[in-house]
Amino acid sequence: MKLLKRTALFGLLVTLLPAMAIAQKPKGKDKLVTIETPQGEIKLVLFEDTPQHRANFLKLAEEGFYDGTTFHRVIDGFMIQGGDPNTKDEDPSNDGTGNPGYTVPAEIKPSHKHVRGAVAAARKGDFDNPQRASSGSQFYIVENHNGTPMLDDVYTVFGQVVDGLEVVDKLAEQPKDGRDRPLTNQKMKVKVENVKRKKIAKKYDYDYTSQTLQK
Repeated sequence: MKLLKRTALFGLLVTLLPAMAIAQKPKGKDKLVTIETPQGEIKLVLFEDTPQHRANFLKLAEEGFYDGTTFHRVIDGFMIQGGDPNTKDEDPSNDGTGNPGYTVPAEIKPSHKHVRGAVAAARKGDFDNPQRASSGSQFYIVENHNGTPMLDDVYTVFGQVVDGLEVVDKLAEQPKDGRDRPLTNQKMKVKVENVKRKKIAKKYDYDYTSQTLQK
């Protein structure tokens, strides 16, 4: 009797596994973001449960706002930061102070950690910004291979690099001045493509179920 029950249970699991695999396949399309830099391309996806940051970044990218801006702050073993419109002018002293004229309300999710390749929004400190509102355009990408957990629950993480982590490393290693500004401008060009989620998942080994579980 026990053998029959075990056989029946095994048969049920075998039947359910293909169905579970199908159910976990991501459906529909997503916005795949590509950041072109002198060191190569970085590809990333943006989280749906940070809708205001996602919509704002995509809007700026599709309008060409980021094109010609630079990664103006790079710290090897920490992160790279960019997206400041001031980096388009000829005055390097104002890099890091620019914005599009607005902030984005914080969307800090405890489930979104500062792992390697996490994309997060820069912002002013808590003293001047107790609501922790994000910069309207400046963002950073975690370069530290072990992540930067000290920033968890403090800044809004709204995306993840799915390809080009080695490019992030190269950008972080660029020679720089005392303000962590690269001596050679690391300009970016950003494009957005509609790509099937299952293609992104397969090509870049990205697990969309992690986003589903975080909602």
